[in-house]
Amino acid sequence: MSVNVAIAGATGAVGEEFLRLLELRSYPIKSLRLLASARSAGRKLMFAGREYTVEELKADSFKGVEHAFFSAGGSISKEFAPHAAKAGAIIIDNTSAFRYEPEIPLVIPEINPKDAFEYGARRIIANPNCTTIVALLPTYPLHKQFGLKRAVMSSYQAISGAGAQAMAELEQQTRDWAAGKPLTVKIAPKQIAFNVIPRIDAFQENGYTKEELKFLWEGRKIMHHTTLRATATCVRVPVMRSHSVSLNLEFEKACTPEAAREILRNAPGVIVQDDPKTELYPIPLERSLKDEIGVGRIRQDISIDDNRGLCLWAVGDQIMKGAALNAIQIGELLLKQGR
Repeated sequence: MSVNVAIAGATGAVGEEFLRLLELRSYPIKSLRLLASARSAGRKLMFAGREYTVEELKADSFKGVEHAFFSAGGSISKEFAPHAAKAGAIIIDNTSAFRYEPEIPLVIPEINPKDAFEYGARRIIANPNCTTIVALLPTYPLHKQFGLKRAVMSSYQAISGAGAQAMAELEQQTRDWAAGKPLTVKIAPKQIAFNVIPRIDAFQENGYTKEELKFLWEGRKIMHHTTLRATATCVRVPVMRSHSVSLNLEFEKACTPEAAREILRNAPGVIVQDDPKTELYPIPLERSLKDEIGVGRIRQDISIDDNRGLCLWAVGDQIMKGAALNAIQIGELLLKQGR
């Protein structure tokens, strides 16, 4: 089965990753339509040895399209997803526009694949937040075995999560520092070079940022775990690509690091890298452009009684599995069912 595909936001970082992965994974494309803003219309992009011209995203851009991948921003998704659905497309949306609407499935294929087929009349499937994906892929198989009660997450998120301009700012600040020049801050809220910033997304009235609350909201929805208790602190770090998370997990049942390693070795989408004696643990430089989430530093949480707690460290490429790859895997689920 081959399908007509459109990418809304084709010229952005995630859009470019869509193109690379669709070709790499031999996604069965009958026709491909690349869509972006009027400013980007007319650009030429290569896919599978052929040159494509980027078209301006309009209400009538989705005629004949069957799978529409959106990565152009939440307001764009809200405006144009209904047009794509009306044209008969299934929308796989990589923004936060629809994640928290009860009737819109929020899917990580390794965790809740069946939810993808509940897209209903609105024909929208939402892709989770990138940090949620990195954290939940190792958490869920442990939850199935031991019953997760509470999760504490601290994230160390790459500057690429803030966009191309933020990446350029880190590069420029690094050059200016080496040259002894004053450092300019325009994009990030504070200097990011040689620094960390404990704020990602907007602060809420309860003192959390929206990024931090996503872990709880999305974790409950994806894992169908409405009683989950969770808290998070999200930090921007001067790393170009791949997010890292530290997890402290409290379970209903006793567990051991040895049992956790065995479970995670057999978990889809996860690779165990855990041998402190040989300095083996996942780091962003080595997990960039990799499909799997690397997991290491697995140990007993000594602050929790009766061996019911684990600590672990997970790293994943937020542009790949945290964005484009996860969305493409959702499309592949649909293809297997002839949709």
